[in-house]
Amino acid sequence: MRRNPYVRLAILIFLVAGITSLHYLTTTQKGEYHDIYRRLYYIPIILGGLWYALRGGVATSIAISILYAPHVVFQWGHHHGVPLEQYLEILLYNLIGFLTGVLSQREFMQRVRAERAAHRLEESYAKLREQADLVLEIEEQLRRADRLSALGELSAGMAHEIRNPLGSIRGTAEILKDGIDPADKRYEFAQILIKEVDRLNRVVQDFLDFSRPATPRRESFDVLEALREVLLLTRQPAQKNRVETLLEGEGKLAVAGDREQLKQAFLNLVLNALQAMPEGGTLKIAAAAAEAEVRILFADSGQGIPAESLDRIFNPFFTTRSEGTGLGLAITHRIIQGHGGRIEVESRPGEGTVFTLHLPR
Repeated sequence: MRRNPYVRLAILIFLVAGITSLHYLTTTQKGEYHDIYRRLYYIPIILGGLWYALRGGVATSIAISILYAPHVVFQWGHHHGVPLEQYLEILLYNLIGFLTGVLSQREFMQRVRAERAAHRLEESYAKLREQADLVLEIEEQLRRADRLSALGELSAGMAHEIRNPLGSIRGTAEILKDGIDPADKRYEFAQILIKEVDRLNRVVQDFLDFSRPATPRRESFDVLEALREVLLLTRQPAQKNRVETLLEGEGKLAVAGDREQLKQAFLNLVLNALQAMPEGGTLKIAAAAAEAEVRILFADSGQGIPAESLDRIFNPFFTTRSEGTGLGLAITHRIIQGHGGRIEVESRPGEGTVFTLHLPR
């Protein structure tokens, strides 16, 4: 820990004053003591140079010279040859103070240059890290774009061939159901068949929506109102799962975008949260303006997402549920990106998941 500069100054003053007092209080008959005292002066001179660089070394040596010179003149002046030796000692004090200060200042400047170089290296390393992260993000986007392109071509070719037979199967199942007594077990089988055909039809429609998203219309609408409509649509499944939904936000929060597409994105996130809380829980939705964007937070208290799956949840067909298609979050991600926004996710297994949407205002 660095010393207080006033403490260092007090130490120098104490040493200089103490050694000078010993000189003046000791008689000249005890010459061997004065020889020791003269050598002790080098301690504060060197400390002054080390602590305060050139100014400290020179200032300490000059102060000692001024204080020691009268002692040489008045107490040693009558000794033959002794004053000359002591005058040379005073000269040596100043030389040592100057050299110590110069060396200390040079070492200090080198340390400053090294610290600046280290700081520049840290900045360069941070920039390299940012650039590397950007490159990885771009690579991931390119890989996702390749998958989406392949999915679009596959979906466009298969949709027509699949939906026509599905329509025929559903129509046939309805005719059969109408001709069966509701008390007959076959009536239930016909209902199951219609239900499964509808589910397959929704899957095909998801493929089409994902592979050929409509160009978003730019119109201003109230995000909070759209969120209220989504919560109204999902009120029944939320009550069935014993999930409490909370919406936080005041006034009117305007966003320029396609109202129906963004409602679809909100709906996908709400349904995803409800499916993550089969035993009940809380879904908190909060919307607020922040500078040039609107932030919408979807926080659930569900099962959470494993850390190894977080990087893949927006990939098409990736799902952790056996009955899922793996397209809900992928469609949401595409809609948000199509509006010039971004989506972030944080999750802890067993504690819940938070999706944050950033939409330009």
